[in-house]
Amino acid sequence: MSFAIRPLSISGLFTLLPEAFRDSRGCFLETWAERDFLAAGLDLRFVQDNQSMSRKGVLRGLHYQKSHPQGKLVRVISGEIFDVAVDLRTESPTFGLWEGVFLTGEKQNQLYVPPGFANGFLALSDDTVVIYKCTDYYHPEDEYGIRWDDPRIGIAWPDLGMAPFLSVKDQSLPGFDPTRACFKADGSSL
Repeated sequence: MSFAIRPLSISGLFTLLPEAFRDSRGCFLETWAERDFLAAGLDLRFVQDNQSMSRKGVLRGLHYQKSHPQGKLVRVISGEIFDVAVDLRTESPTFGLWEGVFLTGEKQNQLYVPPGFANGFLALSDDTVVIYKCTDYYHPEDEYGIRWDDPRIGIAWPDLGMAPFLSVKDQSLPGFDPTRACFKADGSSL
């Protein structure tokens, strides 16, 4: 197996650490291998890759698609982020809870966020490049989100000594409403 795959405390979330082969030239690693995911019980079909570049302090999220929920395999090419997933599966015992993982280009660790979660990240360094594989296509008419600083969720974002930079769209996202049903326990829409 070319990956160490470890479940996190919220069911469905996994961190992945690929095996890196290093020598005087640099390093080589596999960033995705279907056989390893299948061996870990993750039968995934990715249909789209996305990439973003952010400067230090940029916060993107928390985003999700309701009718076309996406699973995401997130990794950092260069720089560092704090990546957060919020459980929106109403039948889940961890509904409304969050988990955060530091992902770095140096370590090459990854986070799998299944359908049924809101996802976002804070760039901790300049010129941070993030790529993520998605299990469904992006549908702009199906964009939803939750405020990054909602006190009902209470995400402990790293303190960078400055306010985060957010898009106009992310600044206007609504707060978390636990009465607004989003997803079933399997991550599919209600």
